[in-house]
This record gives sequence, structure tokens and C-alpha cells, in this order.
Amino acid sequence: MLPPPVVERHQGVLVVRDDLLAGGTKTRALLPFMQGHASTEFVYASPAQGYAQVALAHCARMLGRKATVFTAARKVPHPLSQAAADAGAQVVRVAPGYLSVVQARARAYALAQGACLVPFGGDDPASLAAITEAARSTGLAPMEVWTVAGSGVLSRALQAAWPEAAFVAVVVGRQDCDTGRARRIIHPTPFERPARLRPPFPSAANYDAKAWEYISAQAVPGALFWNVGA
Repeated sequence: MLPPPVVERHQGVLVVRDDLLAGGTKTRALLPFMQGHASTEFVYASPAQGYAQVALAHCARMLGRKATVFTAARKVPHPLSQAAADAGAQVVRVAPGYLSVVQARARAYALAQGACLVPFGGDDPASLAAITEAARSTGLAPMEVWTVAGSGVLSRALQAAWPEAAFVAVVVGRQDCDTGRARRIIHPTPFERPARLRPPFPSAANYDAKAWEYISAQAVPGALFWNVGA
């Protein structure tokens, strides 16, 4: 059983501090997905800056399974890839590191090993339902909810939890991601470039932190921001 989300107020914004959970919100998403599969090994193709690789490692350790992460080869491993390795994941570094190549290598490995290939962003009904349940457990009813979006899983799950709220998704990865009914803001910088303005709490520089500049300028009083990790 995972702990409920911690909520704090920062500069007038309600902030869900899932960075306090090992592996962040992606742990909430991946744990039920992995529990629902009999496979002993789970494989994920991750951007070097992606947070799901860390969550996969923590979930696999909790369940006594094996986690294998494919990611782009770098001269110095990204801190999140190193965190995944430190948590027990096998990290396979791929060159050239284009995400399409990384994904192809991960698919081929999973097929050859009979392992479970985890969908990008943990985009699975069990994963969305777990995030929805965690949001409802806060007892909050925000009028406006902000997230970043790589796969769009988080925004869609929160929309199910709070159907009356307005949603804004700051898209930091694939522009064709499914963000449901959220108003979309396309962040102009590449995913691998960190946020220009950092929030006053720990936040993933290439991911969650990129929403803060827009939240500071546009969010309504009492808006909620869901911080996935740091």
C-alpha cells in the first residue's frame, strides 16, 4: 500500500508533492500494472531524463521482479538513469540514442526474453485508475488543475478524479500526446533542456518544473499543481 499524496501550499498554489514518494507518481501508476502481470521481468524504453525508469526500478524491487531500462547512451549517465540503476534496474544504454531506436531495441529484447514491455508513460487502465484513486483520496475539489504532459496519462487520470475542474497541460514531450480535455500549452524548449524558472520545491528540471513559469503567470487562486517527481 502506497502512502497518500502529500499536499502543500506554495505561492498560493496547492502542490501535490509526489516527489516525496520513491519513484514519484509513476510508482503509483506502474505498481498496479506490474501486479496485474505474471511476468518476472519488465522492460521500459525511457528518455534519459524520464522519471518512469526510476519508478520501474522501485516497483520491481517491491515486487521481487526484474526491471530492465533501455535508454540513450551518454558519456555521463543521466542522474535519473543512475537512480534507476541504484534502485536495482538493469540499464541498457543504446547508441544512437534516438527514442525510436531505444524503443525498437526494448521491444526486440522483451520479445526475445518473454518479458513484459511497459507502455510509454504507463498508459494502461490500471495505471490511470490508481492515479485517479490517489487524487480522490486527497479530499480536494480544485477548480483548476495543472500538470505537465509527456504521455498525457496524469492529466487524463486527474480529469476522471475531478470532472468539474478546468485542466491545463504543459506539453514537454510528444506534441501528439493525449491530454483529454485539458487546455494545452506547448513548451517551446526541447525536452532535454531544463526549466528556466524553478519552483520553490524539488521538481524534475526537464519535466514538472517546466510548468511553473506558466503557473506563476496564469493560474487562478487556489489552483492545484501535481508534481510527479524531482
